[in-house]
Amino acid sequence: MEINNNQLLRFTTAGSVDDGKSTLIGRLLYDSKSIFEDQLDSVTATSAKKGHDGVDLALFTDGLRDEREQGITIDVAYRYFTTPKRKFIIADTPGHIQYTRNMVTGASTANAAVILIDARHGVIEQTKRHSFIASLLNIPHLIVCINKMDLVDYSEDVYNDIIGQFEEFSSKLLVKDVRFIPISALNGDNVVNRSVNMDWYQGGTLLNILETLHISSDINKIDARFPVQTVLRPQSEKHRDYRGYAGRVASGIYRLGDEVAVLPSGFTSKIRSINAGETEVQEAFAPMSVAITLDDDIDVSRGDMIVKTNNQPESSQEFDVMLCWLNNEPAKPRTKYTIMHTTNEQRAMIKEVVYKVDINTYNRITDDKDLNMNDIGRVKIRCTRPLMTDAYRDNRNTGSIILIDENTNETVAAGMIV
Repeated sequence: MEINNNQLLRFTTAGSVDDGKSTLIGRLLYDSKSIFEDQLDSVTATSAKKGHDGVDLALFTDGLRDEREQGITIDVAYRYFTTPKRKFIIADTPGHIQYTRNMVTGASTANAAVILIDARHGVIEQTKRHSFIASLLNIPHLIVCINKMDLVDYSEDVYNDIIGQFEEFSSKLLVKDVRFIPISALNGDNVVNRSVNMDWYQGGTLLNILETLHISSDINKIDARFPVQTVLRPQSEKHRDYRGYAGRVASGIYRLGDEVAVLPSGFTSKIRSINAGETEVQEAFAPMSVAITLDDDIDVSRGDMIVKTNNQPESSQEFDVMLCWLNNEPAKPRTKYTIMHTTNEQRAMIKEVVYKVDINTYNRITDDKDLNMNDIGRVKIRCTRPLMTDAYRDNRNTGSIILIDENTNETVAAGMIV
């Protein structure tokens, strides 16, 4: 299978504290030769100062000095690296239970989630929590790395037992593709290079799986959705009558001559031209940024959506959302927030909290409906005008929203439309 080396894979890493996540990312960067010489020199010097025998790989990830001194990793750190086969962005999120919101933030655009399990401890509550969030965020690929195999004598029985534990609870989750890898991040077993200590494992290394994951089919190619970002009116001699609608294709495919409807007005027309930069193209598909012109002069503005006439999203002022609360201040039902959905921005309120989710047991909590920081719950939201939405399961772009506090301008919640 030929891999497009321009293809970008975003993946998030999650594990509980001391599962070796920072070491794993360090190992991935170090063994794939993705570290600059000055970084390597700095980390080598710091490792020697701390009295380590070799290079402390975790230092490549724990970049902030304060963070290092406290011995914890906080917030979401993004790392970038490239191999001949693919470009990567890693969202490294903390394992601490109080950082659910960080995992939601880091994982919201990920193609894959790498979940670490300590081979000595097996599946623990935080494993279930991270897997639940990955499932909730509809991350298509889950790569379960069973780490520290060197501390259990590279035992195949321990590995198989943990797979059994994981599969027992993950059968309740909606995850399409789960893979397991036995690794030792510290020693480099099965991270970039194959392990000589685990010849019983016949699968690929972590890097090999990341490089060959088939992600093209993760994009929804059926439901054509084009949220208009801006209207182009150049007013130049060359483009005197040009009126183009620019934005990024959220899903689906648009071709010249397609019959389309502009929502929320419902007016219909046909696609006259599609431009990607200066180049006129025959078709556009997600995630291309293009400008579209129509045969008819319709009033179109930012926040409108161009869709196919025979395949339209829901248009509703009221809908249910799985909401992750991100703010220190608790949610206030009936308070006005700014809701942002694709390019559409308007006012909305939380009409009702239906239930909260205990993300360690997946049980619904109906007797406590106060949404505090890191809580996830199902809520009813009402907007001032209809939004054009799809269920998040079908379309991550048109199925997600954020809420912003109008007074502080802080993002207070992220939500997945049910």
